[in-house]
Amino acid sequence: MGSFDPKQLQNMLSTARQKYDELQRKLQETVVEASSGGGAVTVKMNGQKRVLATTIDPEMVRSGDVEMLQDLVSAAFNAASAKVDEAMQSTVGGMLGGMGLPF
Repeated sequence: MGSFDPKQLQNMLSTARQKYDELQRKLQETVVEASSGGGAVTVKMNGQKRVLATTIDPEMVRSGDVEMLQDLVSAAFNAASAKVDEAMQSTVGGMLGGMGLPF
């Protein structure tokens, strides 16, 4: 086995920090949009899963079916969250692959 090289460890930590910073930037820049009810409810979310916008078709409000509207809002939020997860899994996998780490 080789000897411990502090410079190599420092380089690895520096690379990891750069990758972390890059990931945080990508999380902020990533924007997904998902809808439910044929577009009756639309949610726009960033990669940090912060909601940027929610749009509800006024006809859904006029219908008076609050329970259906609640279900459509939940479905749109869940779909947007799943899209963020997919986007980030792809991004993180690519970044870790570049570091030579198992993923």
